[in-house]
Amino acid sequence: MTEFKGFTSSEGFTRLPNSFFSKLLAEIDDLGELKVVLYVFWRVEQMEGAQRILSRGDMASDTERMGGWTAAEIDAGLDKATRRGILLRVENDSGGLFALNTPRGRATAEALEKGRLTAAANPQNLPPRDVPNVFRLYEQNIGPLTPMMADALKDAENEYSAEWIEEALGEALKRNIRNWKYVEAILKGWKERGRDEGRNQKGPEKSTERYRNSQFSEYLDEGN
Repeated sequence: MTEFKGFTSSEGFTRLPNSFFSKLLAEIDDLGELKVVLYVFWRVEQMEGAQRILSRGDMASDTERMGGWTAAEIDAGLDKATRRGILLRVENDSGGLFALNTPRGRATAEALEKGRLTAAANPQNLPPRDVPNVFRLYEQNIGPLTPMMADALKDAENEYSAEWIEEALGEALKRNIRNWKYVEAILKGWKERGRDEGRNQKGPEKSTERYRNSQFSEYLDEGN
């Protein structure tokens, strides 16, 4: 077994509905079903667009995460998750298409079954994306995305690299500050003085105090 080095403050997180923990976790007693369900939740979270479905082949071909599992084991997990109602299955010539049993998933499955949507138009064959975009990072770590906030995030993407945004968000989370304007203050400071300047501080408390005394201090006690 390879030792896990631990989670980081800047990585993305996959959202799971509360009912998964309050109801389903106690009921699922099969490792194959649990692995398939968690994989589908994660994979769907990486997709963009309204229709988010996966084929059996999408899962089987992801050897990095589903490696070591035979086709029969994947099929058994999918079958149990479908019979339990966690996943929805739409039959096709390649072994079925699967969607989460969510409002969006139900609408997608219905459209496929009624011929209003073709499987070729869906992104299920795209490789999974490990790097979350700035919208996903914001929703996972700060709060719901509003139209005004979306515009601000687009401006940030145009001005700063994805690496900078993720690192600045990580710095804010280390100080338990979930405020975009604080993240923006870090980014502006890096742009003006260099990114390494902030790392020369002796600790989170000193760095936080520096921003509180800066021109961005007015934002630190506000909302998102």
